[in-house]
Amino acid sequence: MQTPRHVPRIHVNDGLLLRPWHIGDLPLVREAAGDAYIPLITTVPSSYTHDEGVAFISRQEERARSRTGYPFVMAEVAGDRGLGTIGLWPNATDEGRAAVGYWVAGSARGRGIAAAALRTVSSWALRDLGFERLELYVEPWNTASRKTAAQAGFSYEGLHRGWQSVGGERRDMMSYARLATDPADTAD
Repeated sequence: MQTPRHVPRIHVNDGLLLRPWHIGDLPLVREAAGDAYIPLITTVPSSYTHDEGVAFISRQEERARSRTGYPFVMAEVAGDRGLGTIGLWPNATDEGRAAVGYWVAGSARGRGIAAAALRTVSSWALRDLGFERLELYVEPWNTASRKTAAQAGFSYEGLHRGWQSVGGERRDMMSYARLATDPADTAD
């Protein structure tokens, strides 16, 4: 039997840390549920109730227990308020690759936390976990996420037409990747 994945606490900078989800993150789930886009591309409930919020957090905890991923909350160091999430999802058929995904609550956008968290998770995954390739996918219109990927050392690789279902329709996705052999990010 495999042991559960451990979702560690990782210090990003003086104001930001990455940590596992806990029940105190219900306000973050509630805010994300009210976003027009986040529930379309994630398992965040589109209509928030306390029970749906608890179920969402339970799913994040189960992903670590079932060894399907590393779901982190991006949280303020002072006060531990959740600002968003970032996850690392190993490819089940190829242990050398993993996907990365993230979202930031509307109240926390524009502060650079996604780029800082993505740099930190990527360096941790490539250095400490031994992944050789990290991938992320962004819709072409999402300029903020495209900039985040570039700021975190990901290289644009191409457009995948009809790659993913979002809100019930096939959408194009731009693919980005960061390799273990890429030059080290000086921000880490």
